[in-house]
Amino acid sequence: MTNNEYEAFAKAISRVLGWLYFLCWSASFYPQPISNYLRQSTIGLSFDFPTLNILGFWCYTISTACFIWSPTIRSQYAYRHPEAPETTVRFNDFLFAAHGAVMCAVIYSQFFPQIWGFAVGRTQRLSQAVLGIFWGLVAGVVLVTFMAVFVGRNRGYDASDWAWIDVIYALGYVKLTTVLLKYIPQAWVNYKRKSTVGWSIYPMLLDFAGGWLSLAQLIIDSALQNDWTGITANPVKFGLGNITIVFDIIFFLQHYVWYRNAEKQTLDDEMGDDHTWVPERERLVSNEPVRAH
Repeated sequence: MTNNEYEAFAKAISRVLGWLYFLCWSASFYPQPISNYLRQSTIGLSFDFPTLNILGFWCYTISTACFIWSPTIRSQYAYRHPEAPETTVRFNDFLFAAHGAVMCAVIYSQFFPQIWGFAVGRTQRLSQAVLGIFWGLVAGVVLVTFMAVFVGRNRGYDASDWAWIDVIYALGYVKLTTVLLKYIPQAWVNYKRKSTVGWSIYPMLLDFAGGWLSLAQLIIDSALQNDWTGITANPVKFGLGNITIVFDIIFFLQHYVWYRNAEKQTLDDEMGDDHTWVPERERLVSNEPVRAH
């Protein structure tokens, strides 16, 4: 095979890996909301998780869209990375982000009984720490935007100073931060309950596969450009894959090793004195779907 044929083959592999990771990571959004619907309950899922997720994915959607379609952002990226002027952000990255943003909104809405009528545990509240992190991240993006517009040259259009690309990077770092932090509350909830009942492991299995596929695509794309700064210039995708893999391993240990033989506890303590949801408690213990009345 000639060099051109090797390059064409590598590009084809990259596209396949990209769409495979898109399918894995996109499919990972469905088991939890489906489980919530079948159980008519969100008990077992940390409210902090979807709150951070929804912020992160909307920021990531804007970030990937700008890297793909904004002439300003693309030109500023090329200015800062002259040896590899073409960004490694791909269309499948944007599609994954946009789809994830919509699904996160759906999962977030399931915590409101007024919308779905699901049972929500009395302890399922947004923590003050996550609330502070949420608004801190928003404030960070606002600050970078201010710096680009009022401190940078030419209102942020000069890439040699504070520029609009820094705002887009800030949005990407919001996503990276939420990925790092969103798993911690769920891991803590599992630890406190000494159980993973009510929380679906299937998204983590898909996450794990998607993480490796995403990293493989990024490595191939950087190799094709003969410049490994393509990895460091796309820190969100690189960080997403690595952080996801690490936390997935923790969740695998919780589900399959540490709490594998844990009693499938009743949920009286989590639901208070409300016995309206007796079928829900029975369903968690028996693993049978709740029947409609």
